[in-house]
Amino acid sequence: MAARKQLHPIRQGPLPHPSPISDNRTNMAREYDLTPKRVPRVETALRRIVTDIPAPATIPILEKLQDMEPVAMRGQPPILWDRAEGFQVWDMAGNCWIDWSSGVLIANAGHGRPEIIAAVVKQATGKLLTSYCFPTEIRYQLVEKLAAILPEPLKKVFLLTTGSEAVECAIKLCRTHGVRAGGRSKNVIVSFDRAFHGRTLGAQQAGGIPALKEWIVNFDPGFVQVPFPDGFHTEDTSFDYFLKCLADQGIEPSNVAGVMLETYQGGSGAFAPPAYMKALREWTAGHKILLVCDEVQAGFGRTGTLFGFENYGVVPDLALFGKGISSSLPLAVVAGRPDVMDLHPAGSMTSTHTGNPVCCAAALASVEVVLKDDLAAKAARAGALMHRRLNELRSRLRQIGWVHGKGLVAGVICVKPGTKEPDGDLAWDVVRLCIEKGVLMFSPVGLGGGTVKICPPLVITEEAVEESAAVLAEAFAEVIGQ
Repeated sequence: MAARKQLHPIRQGPLPHPSPISDNRTNMAREYDLTPKRVPRVETALRRIVTDIPAPATIPILEKLQDMEPVAMRGQPPILWDRAEGFQVWDMAGNCWIDWSSGVLIANAGHGRPEIIAAVVKQATGKLLTSYCFPTEIRYQLVEKLAAILPEPLKKVFLLTTGSEAVECAIKLCRTHGVRAGGRSKNVIVSFDRAFHGRTLGAQQAGGIPALKEWIVNFDPGFVQVPFPDGFHTEDTSFDYFLKCLADQGIEPSNVAGVMLETYQGGSGAFAPPAYMKALREWTAGHKILLVCDEVQAGFGRTGTLFGFENYGVVPDLALFGKGISSSLPLAVVAGRPDVMDLHPAGSMTSTHTGNPVCCAAALASVEVVLKDDLAAKAARAGALMHRRLNELRSRLRQIGWVHGKGLVAGVICVKPGTKEPDGDLAWDVVRLCIEKGVLMFSPVGLGGGTVKICPPLVITEEAVEESAAVLAEAFAEVIGQ
């Protein structure tokens, strides 16, 4: 067996093609100005901008938040949410936006969904707000529902709180399985550059954005990254290139415990080719390596299928869910093969708020809405229209290098014309201008230096898709014109 040459994450320095989610340190430090700006008034059936932005009436609260919260919280547009329904968000001053954020990909079933509100109220008024790991009927009902709709072999379900927590659990399971299958040297976790898996220690080491993990200093040598086959930053999308990149780092398959990837890359919306994923699935199975799909941003209809991995025609050994599973409250899931999920003994894989009763009630109601209303199919139809409009815009503008995504998730990659160099200034200004025009997006600070991220609730109408796409085109035209 050849000796491993190195086991530190690759590409701690700049990528050969600067990535829209790892470039431009200044983008990570940007803050929105709280000085109200005079903007054109907007009054349509779906959008309403009737004040300066940010609304003067909201400034006192925004300023107090800045005084009391860390600077790290200042990366999002200064829109003080007051209420949200369906695919729209209002502030207390009467402004209304079409929401292209889903509250960071949470509100799959729509904001303020009555069925979810009713389930939360029923559970809360039943006087059971928490239970630690003690069994509850509502936890049973949610686990049973998830096990029923997940494909084989993902038939054991572990409830947690956040996507990062689910990722940490997956790392633990991969290494435990690897060591038992091949000894203590079988501990390497392979992931992909430009990936985002969360903000905790293990999740950031598995992530592929060097600037986000400089704080770690002492890297675990068992985390390595390879290029993600998006066809834009990485032009070679063959599985042979995956194998070559591992070999170049001295990584033997016998030392790999798990391969983890976002079903699509959250920062850009990029999917891998289906043939690549099928080859990866075959390779991992042949070497007793666990394949982990991070579905935290992809699950429950977002990509036009119930689960994002269905786009590839493969099923992973572990699937991680969060965000859109509840369309509201914090809840995450690790689902996997029973033999893998049962690797740790009783009491050794717990979490304080695992299966919180109120969160379980919200998630169960949300999943039932997604299934009943066939929101995956609706996302596919509305997404086809959205991607058609985005690609029409791309065909007209040299400043758009690529449009990634499927269903109701997209990443519009802004570049300096004639290059693949991301244009973080353009993306930032386009997002800001869209907000001033009544289309609300979040700024993926540290993830999307050159990416305009689009991810509306799955209940968005085709009329709203058309209107918001037209706003995006206006914003690009105005920023480029300046």
